[in-house]
Amino acid sequence: MTRSQGQYRNMILNTRSDWGSVARAFHWILGIAILGMIAFGWWVNHVPARPDRFFWRSIHADIGYVVLLLTVVRLIWRVANPTPELPSDAPRWQRIAAQVSHWLLYLVTILVAMLGWAMSGARTQNYADWFGLFRVPQITSPDRAAEHAYEERHIFFAYVLLALVVLHVAAAVWHHFIRRDRVTMRMVRGGQR
Repeated sequence: MTRSQGQYRNMILNTRSDWGSVARAFHWILGIAILGMIAFGWWVNHVPARPDRFFWRSIHADIGYVVLLLTVVRLIWRVANPTPELPSDAPRWQRIAAQVSHWLLYLVTILVAMLGWAMSGARTQNYADWFGLFRVPQITSPDRAAEHAYEERHIFFAYVLLALVVLHVAAAVWHHFIRRDRVTMRMVRGGQR
């Protein structure tokens, strides 16, 4: 491998000190998509009943399938790459809190998407038609009571996810402005490799 190939590879992959470009792209795309989906879902649930409500809910579901897929791919990428470490002077409780909060973000994102998918299949008129291109196989069967139960849990865990995102952003702000370490900036622009 030439030196330039090695440098390029180091820009793409994570190291023990920095996030690679692929991990950073996943982070920002999914972060924006998740916040957008929470806002969009809130709007769809609070818009008065109107003829195009099913259309907007189906768009929400279509994007939800993409978020689920990207989250799973991101998890595979994370497992296959080293995770940058916190600064050496970070207390043990911060290391544990960072690990737990990151894995909770992944878990709850997947849970919210799976509950939405389950709700779709439980509806008589489901959201299986993905942007008119193909039909997404449904994981549940039509059942009105189950649909409402899935929807309630989908909404509840969306709020849990929002709280985790707020906590994540607060930690990033704390690292950048209070602690003044590189933790936040290495996700913004990577590091000097």
